[in-house]
Amino acid sequence: MARLVSILLLVIACAAGVHAGTSSFYDDNPIRLVVSDGLRDFESSVLRVIGQTRQALSFARFAHRYEKKYETVEEMKLRFSIFSENLKLIRSHNKKGLLYTLAVNQFADWTWEEFHRHRLGAAQNCSATTKGNHKLADVVLPETKDWREEGIVSPVKDQGHCGSCWTFSTTGALEAAYTQAFGKGISLSEQQLVDCAFAFNNFGCNGGLPSQAFEYIKYNGGLDTEEAYPYTGKDGKCRYSAQNVGVQVLDSVNITLGAEDELKHAVAIVRPVSVAFEVVNGFRFYEQGVYTSNTCGSTPMDVNHAVLAVGYGVENGVPYWLIKNSWGDNWGDNGYFKMEMGKNMCGIATCASYPVVA
Repeated sequence: MARLVSILLLVIACAAGVHAGTSSFYDDNPIRLVVSDGLRDFESSVLRVIGQTRQALSFARFAHRYEKKYETVEEMKLRFSIFSENLKLIRSHNKKGLLYTLAVNQFADWTWEEFHRHRLGAAQNCSATTKGNHKLADVVLPETKDWREEGIVSPVKDQGHCGSCWTFSTTGALEAAYTQAFGKGISLSEQQLVDCAFAFNNFGCNGGLPSQAFEYIKYNGGLDTEEAYPYTGKDGKCRYSAQNVGVQVLDSVNITLGAEDELKHAVAIVRPVSVAFEVVNGFRFYEQGVYTSNTCGSTPMDVNHAVLAVGYGVENGVPYWLIKNSWGDNWGDNGYFKMEMGKNMCGIATCASYPVVA
């Protein structure tokens, strides 16, 4: 058994793979991989522990693809059980033929409670957006908008095992504003916000709000670069240095709570906007299409995840927001997702704001 566990814990380079494109493919095998000798050995080792079934094979390929490391046979069996339940959820959803599809991803062996703890922040009261200060101009908005096409949207990052989504929403908005203003890219420090912004009602890996982060940066005198203050994904001691400031904030602009017309105007005319919404179970497996939900809430105390709205459009007749996430570029649609526009879906216009950089 010791030799078997040793084989199971062997770190093997991931084989090449692609996402499945249809629900019928998921019914057969939710992960398509090039089968190498290393993968065959890994599969055989896993199947000796959890059984020779199609679902066990899917789990083995999932574990190999995402380089999962299970310390004991008992843990592997537990993760396989969780994976099986999540696979049922994915298959059940995709059979409904809705606007969006789900897929197995790196979170497929986590429970919803684990995911919520590691990837989402606590609900925050967005008092700053009760009455916004964004000014609507009398202009005709473009039918679609994608700020990525103008080269001001920075690459997708990964927040890891820390509820620091609010810091990535903040830096994403600032990086876009900086590139728009100065014509060159920059990567800014999420870790400084995690470690240093507590006085502005933020809580590090336990959550916060971009609107409050912008205020912190304004009064602090700036935000360091990523290179000078790299991300660790855990709460730490503040190490801010004025010598390493990459950007300063003159002011921040808030979208009136629930006002999607203001949000659309800002995204269309100004630049990407920090937004928040409520993630509910199932969204973590989003693959493509226009996400919609009849279970998520839309009040300030419902939202639990901050992201960046970088555009909008229409797909199959359904208007949507184009949103940059912070769960890595192998999640969703290359790190992005689309959310149905209208009715303040999942609170998308509840805690929205954007910075003005010096």
